[in-house]
Order: sequence, then C-alpha cells, then structure tokens
Amino acid sequence: MTTRNRVQLVGNLGMNPEIVSFESGKKLAKFTVATNESFSNGNGKTKTETQWHNVVAWGKLADVAEKELQKGKEVALEGRLTYRQYEDKNKQTRHVTEIVLSNFITYPGSKS
Repeated sequence: MTTRNRVQLVGNLGMNPEIVSFESGKKLAKFTVATNESFSNGNGKTKTETQWHNVVAWGKLADVAEKELQKGKEVALEGRLTYRQYEDKNKQTRHVTEIVLSNFITYPGSKS
C-alpha cells in the first residue's frame, strides 16, 4: 500500500492571488485560505477558531487561480503539504508550511 500526502480544505480566500512570473515563462500563484472550526468550550459557549493556510499553484493552475479566485471567495481545494525553510534578511531561519495546489473548485454564489 502506498501512503499519500494529500490535503483537502474548504475555506475562504484571505487575499487575491499574488502572481509571480519567472523568466523561464513559469508562473506561480500564492494566496492564503482561512478555515473555521466551531466548538463548545468548558463554559458551554461556542467558540470559533480560524486557521490560515498558505497555498501555492504553479503553471496553468496558477493562470486559472489568477482569473477565478478573489479575496473572500469560498473554495474547496486539494493538494499536498510541503515544508521548507529559508534564511531571512536578519539571518534567522524561517519555516514555512504550504499546500501545493492540485485542484480547486469555487462555490456558486460565494463572494467574488
């Protein structure tokens, strides 16, 4: 049996996709998606927690994301988790978790 790195989310875009075009002609779209979970705390009050997810799309999928996705729009997405690190301008190591997009759909009637 093969294990797979796969994630599925339904949430709202926190920003319009940021598009990066490379000299090679390759295109990258970067954006964030918020998901909410509600639960009852120990006092019986409902509490909602928001999680923010970094998403990246490459190539033709980046083109489609650029055209179809806008801040606030509800989206169902599928992709895989990736982890990377880099050194910032202050020489501090930063860790980033991203979802590399493989597919998405938007919901009719959601904010556009």
